[in-house]
Amino acid sequence: EEALNEVERLEAQLSLYRPGSEISQLNACAAQQPVRVSPELFSLLKSAKQLSNETDGAFDITIAPLVRCWGFMNGSGKIPDADELAEARNKIGMKLVHLNESDFTVRFERPGVMLDLGAIGKGYAVEKAAEILREAGVTSALIHGGTSTVHAIGQPPDAEYWKVAIETPESSAGVSPACLSDLSSESSESVRRRDACATLLTSIPLRDESLSVSAVWGKSFESNGKNFGHVLDPRSGNPVQNSVLAAVVLPSATETDALSTALLVGGKTGHEKISQLRPGIKTLLITESENGLVTDAHGLDLSCE
Repeated sequence: EEALNEVERLEAQLSLYRPGSEISQLNACAAQQPVRVSPELFSLLKSAKQLSNETDGAFDITIAPLVRCWGFMNGSGKIPDADELAEARNKIGMKLVHLNESDFTVRFERPGVMLDLGAIGKGYAVEKAAEILREAGVTSALIHGGTSTVHAIGQPPDAEYWKVAIETPESSAGVSPACLSDLSSESSESVRRRDACATLLTSIPLRDESLSVSAVWGKSFESNGKNFGHVLDPRSGNPVQNSVLAAVVLPSATETDALSTALLVGGKTGHEKISQLRPGIKTLLITESENGLVTDAHGLDLSCE
């Protein structure tokens, strides 16, 4: 209950869509004057800025104006005109966010800058929940944050690792949600989930590690026979193309959440760099070519055993 309460607390603090959240208040005021934030949020923003630098901007929490421009913030999406896109891109970039460590204040360089922690917040909440469980003496647990992030504490009582399955996507235009299903036991629920994921790409063993998956499914719209997804590249201002699914394994759920997004955005050209960012990092990228899906993995055995 304490761990779940922590997740709810962080949702109330970090959600862009809650008017009373600390992030919403920051977005409303930081272009006019420096805004003091909690040390906890300041530390997360500092980590986000570092991750943005390390990924050459493929991960960027200032993405919100672009999400709004493409109609994905409160709608199903639309193609913006050139002026709208140029205006949104002018408000993107962590260089526009100034962090003052002496007093924990945040200032935006220009009006319209807006932070969205959607690509790091869930992983952060999962990581904080795991810390509470560990402090309480829990040595075996699996914390599942939906279809995007899972964190393994220790190992199952009857196995060496927790096993989490990822389903094989069909195509960038119509993939199914990733089945991050627990295959560690043969309970009726796990069998049901495994049957639902009849075509598995791989089963990833986890012990004191996190796995995050980012993919192009979710909100999308079609125009002139072309599909436009909600995952946007902050560097180009356009929806991600060719990348279909990205997965990252590391001890930190905060980092796997952010880096799986960066890997999906960076695609083939950015995979090598991201695969070397941390010791022991494991990565998976699926892209789409004229001949179908192409799978590229670093440090992962792509089997479903």
